[in-house]
Amino acid sequence: MRLNDLQPATGSKTTRKRVGRGHSTGFGKTAGRGHKGQKSRSGGFHKVGFEGGQMPLQRRVPKYGFHSMSAYLTAEILLGNLSGIDAEVITLDVLKAAGLARHNAKRGKVILSGTINKAITLQGLGVSKGARAAITAAGGKVED
Repeated sequence: MRLNDLQPATGSKTTRKRVGRGHSTGFGKTAGRGHKGQKSRSGGFHKVGFEGGQMPLQRRVPKYGFHSMSAYLTAEILLGNLSGIDAEVITLDVLKAAGLARHNAKRGKVILSGTINKAITLQGLGVSKGARAAITAAGGKVED
């Protein structure tokens, strides 16, 4: 194979439509725009979603739901994953270093999922009620 033998795959490159260049091309006269009407004219434009005066779909359908802006910045940590961390005092930076929290997390919360059997100390992290009970039962403590 040589560089001058290279060519694009068949069908990947198509020639552009040259409209308005005679009736034998198939796009002469009206240039593929049909006859009359707003879309056939130059500058014939209306807003995206416009339905001719009818109430548009995005306004007919009701809004619902809620997307928390802070949920993306909050790391959710399972209680069972804390057993694998060697540090006695666990902060958000320790969780980021261990790969349990994203690098852009601003806060973290430990939830009750799994078990813990060693005494740990949590600093500056949110803790659910069940996780707090499990940590104190294992001999650890939570510092707010």
